[in-house]
Amino acid sequence: MVQKYQSPIRVYKHPFELVMVAYEKRFPTCPQIPVFLGSEVLRESRSADGAVHVVERSCRLRVEAPRLLCKIAGVEHVVFVQRNVLNWKERTLFIEAHNETFASRVVVKENCSYRVHPENEDWTCFEQSASLDIRSFFGFESALEKIAMRQYTANVKRGKEVIEHYLNELISQGTSHIPRWTPALAREEDAPSQAGQREPDSLEVCGPSSAQDLAPESVSTDGDKLDADYIERCLGHLTPRQESCLVQLRRWLQETHKGKIPKDEHILRFLRARDFHLDRAREMLCQSLSWRKQHQVDLLLETWRPPALLEEFYAGGWHYQDIDGRPLYILRLGHMDTKGLMKAVGEEVLLRHILSVNEEGQKRCEGNTKQFGRPISSWTCLVDLEGLSLRHLWRPGVKALLRMIEVVEGNYPETLGRLLIVRAPRVFPVLWTLISPFINENTRQKFLIYSGSNYQGPGGLVDYLDKDVIPDFLGGECLCNVPEGGLVPKSLYLTEEDQENEDQLWQWRETYHSASVLRGAPHEVTVEILERESVITWDFDILRGDVVFSLYHAKQASMPGPREPGARASGQLMDRGWALGANFSCVEAPLICREGESIQVFSWVIYSFITITQDRVSAACQGSGGTAVHRLDPVPGLRDPAGQ
Repeated sequence: MVQKYQSPIRVYKHPFELVMVAYEKRFPTCPQIPVFLGSEVLRESRSADGAVHVVERSCRLRVEAPRLLCKIAGVEHVVFVQRNVLNWKERTLFIEAHNETFASRVVVKENCSYRVHPENEDWTCFEQSASLDIRSFFGFESALEKIAMRQYTANVKRGKEVIEHYLNELISQGTSHIPRWTPALAREEDAPSQAGQREPDSLEVCGPSSAQDLAPESVSTDGDKLDADYIERCLGHLTPRQESCLVQLRRWLQETHKGKIPKDEHILRFLRARDFHLDRAREMLCQSLSWRKQHQVDLLLETWRPPALLEEFYAGGWHYQDIDGRPLYILRLGHMDTKGLMKAVGEEVLLRHILSVNEEGQKRCEGNTKQFGRPISSWTCLVDLEGLSLRHLWRPGVKALLRMIEVVEGNYPETLGRLLIVRAPRVFPVLWTLISPFINENTRQKFLIYSGSNYQGPGGLVDYLDKDVIPDFLGGECLCNVPEGGLVPKSLYLTEEDQENEDQLWQWRETYHSASVLRGAPHEVTVEILERESVITWDFDILRGDVVFSLYHAKQASMPGPREPGARASGQLMDRGWALGANFSCVEAPLICREGESIQVFSWVIYSFITITQDRVSAACQGSGGTAVHRLDPVPGLRDPAGQ
């Protein structure tokens, strides 16, 4: 595979002629670059008018590689041939270089250019690109590729520092300006009046450069190229390799993407999410751009207006910024009726609202970047879990949450700078076990979890939030306008017809199984648990009657016996010959579930075994038993609503 490098445009705030003099000081040797052992001129020529100067050099570079690899290769240094074409008239220098050592096994090509800044003739732009193609190298192709790219990017950074060093040296010696090239005829005519002026090669010192009087801020270069100063100022510090990936991906988008390309901050997030692996980042970004176009996400902030019910009961909102200047979003998840919101507005509306929060977060990051004068590309989320209980483990709600995590992870990578979770209750480990496998490892490392009141004091919120922005409900003095949430009245739930219109009913049907269970005919489900420390959950909507829910475990599954002709089919799976305590045992005490209730049950599995849940009821019920057998028995003394 061919490895490529592309630098952003680097701007030297000095005239082209002075930069060229500094560049020539690198030859024949350069102590500031230890790997550069020396060079010799192979060929040299000038045009008739002296405007074009062509130099071809042989350069020796020390190999910084493991001793074993050098011994196998049989070399201590490699030779490169460099061809420079300096045009004083056009004020350009083009450099081409390629390797001579191992040329049949490894192909290295480099192209560099110096030219006048398009908007300031007293500044100089530098651009660099290279490619590495290792065809074969004694079985060490992968190792050599990593060593070569690491060494090359290190030398790229060092090369810029060396030019700056020689520029400062020239200026300290009194050389701050070099006269521009003029044709030979003009020089002869002007000789009497400029008797003291010599050829450009003489490096005679003239008056101070007008560049010193310019504003210190850099101006933009070509509109389709990135300036290194802009990257440092607006995107943050990047290594040469990271800069190269950003430049290459941006250029690829300009060449292939129709319409407006994403902002540089957005492109950089995808590169970071894929550890600056160019191909994987490009694939991820392309999928996201297609998704944004399909769902018209670019227009979301202009078109989205959350329903009034969502504004009242969705307990989340923006609240100033954290100590690093990141926008702060507060979510009072424990106070939010996730099941009620899902049934009142539907999953798609909730997802749309989450997307609008992420879009608003990116917009706020841009605003904070301008406000604080430093790159801010992510925000902080503070999640209050006070009030979190089993009702938040409602299976369709957890399923919807996992879907939202998947959408956000795929389309808003590296937007979360820090997640502060406070007042985590005992049930939180169950929720964390369910959702953590779906969260990217880089994202999980940004989670800080506090239980009880240990978020107060040193090591808590004060390390990440200024005291004057800590919300009042967490012991701070700042009034927080985030809605408090609360239970959504069932009268606001969508009807079945509305649910169909919102494409919700089919999702619930996928999740739930319906069963009408009569007295004496328990409904059972069995599931084999293969992994220890699993979490199994059940959800029940009791439509009529009361339910007794029981959970058992056995070391082997039973085989139900043959059914007598004409007998009614039932959901009973447990062998009638089994005895409690011998063939199976009770995991938890039976749970009575009343008519009209929505019940969530969970169990933490320590050992692998066969799980049987048994629901016994004299009623019609609807529930999900995706992880166990449930059996319904009548509660003693209760009326049989099914009339059996």
